[in-house]
Formats: sequence, structure tokens, C-alpha cells
Amino acid sequence: MRIEHDALVMLADGRKSLFLRNEGDADYPNLVVEDQRAQAGLEDRELKTDAPGRAMNQVGGGLNSYEEPDYHQLEEDRFARDMADLLKAKVQKKNALDIIVVAPPRTLGELRQAYDRSVAERVVAELDKDYVNHPIDKVEQLLKAH
Repeated sequence: MRIEHDALVMLADGRKSLFLRNEGDADYPNLVVEDQRAQAGLEDRELKTDAPGRAMNQVGGGLNSYEEPDYHQLEEDRFARDMADLLKAKVQKKNALDIIVVAPPRTLGELRQAYDRSVAERVVAELDKDYVNHPIDKVEQLLKAH
């Protein structure tokens, strides 16, 4: 994959994101960290406040329990939407911008749903990979290989 000069590469995984700027050229990328964000690893007790709810069954008169939501997944989805908003702010700040997004499939799906039109128009590539914890030089090699 060619990464044009000044392109923004976002690596994300639902809990952490890196925004890298290509200060090199398309043939010899030099990705430099421009911004990074991380979500605190919260315990279940910090994410929820009560036990799952219950309701009366109208037919049999018994109690039905509601399935407890996956609070960690909900937080990861919220983090992805926040990163989409951050991409929008970066696009507005620097108008002519190519964006490459690299994230695992679930996070990539959440990002796609939350992209602003201005972001979606500038996304030149998306990869469903998890590279956020790789060293930057390894990320450069992996992206060039695609």
C-alpha cells in the first residue's frame, strides 16, 4: 500500500488509538506519532451500577430476567465513536487529508458507522487488522506489504 506524504494513519483497537502522520514519501514512509488516546481499563463494578433488571411475565405470571449487557464492549464501541469524532476534528483542522484506518473488524465497523461525511470522503484505505500495539517501524513494513 502506498501512503502518501502527510497522510494520516489511524490505528485503533477499541481501547487504544494512535494517529500517525507520514512525514516521508509514498515510497519510503516515515510514520510519526501525532496523537494517541487510551481508554482506562475499568472494572465491571465501575461500568455498571446495579444487577440486571427483571420484569413480570404477562402470560405466565412469573419473572423474566433481562440479559446483562457487555459493558466492556459498549465502552469499546463508544471509544470507537469518539475516535471517529476526533478524525472529524483533524479533517476540519487540516483540510486536504488522506486517511488510512487500521482496526480489528468490530472496531472498524463501529468507526464506519460513526464517520462524518468529510471523514468518509478522505478515507483512502481501511484494513481490518490490529496493529495498534506494534512498533511504528513494524507498522510501516506491514502497511507497505498490503
